[in-house]
Amino acid sequence: MLEILYPDAWVASTYKIPFEKLYKKGYRGVIFDIDNTLVPHGAPADERAEALFEHLKELGFSYALISNNKGPRVQMFNQNIHAYTVCDAHKPSPENYIKAAALMGLEKDQVLFVGDQIFTDVLGAKLAGIYSILVQPIHPKEEIQIVFKRKLEKIVLHFYKKKRQREKSR
Repeated sequence: MLEILYPDAWVASTYKIPFEKLYKKGYRGVIFDIDNTLVPHGAPADERAEALFEHLKELGFSYALISNNKGPRVQMFNQNIHAYTVCDAHKPSPENYIKAAALMGLEKDQVLFVGDQIFTDVLGAKLAGIYSILVQPIHPKEEIQIVFKRKLEKIVLHFYKKKRQREKSR
């Protein structure tokens, strides 16, 4: 029942994802959430984020940003990144994940998604049929509605970990 909420992978940080290996597996596009996935909530792209996107470009990846934020927030982050963008995305609705893949000229099985929230980011990617990677939030300070969701996420992740342990012991 909870499987629709389980990420395909769970990584400590966006900046620890082995993008080279994912490229070798056939992925050609990456869709990112912004806040608490790439930078703290509301922050502009920093040197680390800009270096990540430059590295992705060197590897041959296309990339897009999908955010529930309005245009000005997304454009401020994207100023030096130059990614495709989908603003006011209504995550977890899957249609804008598919739109982001289409903007990159890719099919959904060529794309992966990276985000920090289960009930918006991961669920939307799963509903869209896109490989999902959950990362730990960058910064602990969050809006109150997200704080409440984090408590529920802990329950989902508890069962996710148990499932992974069972799979490894087989």
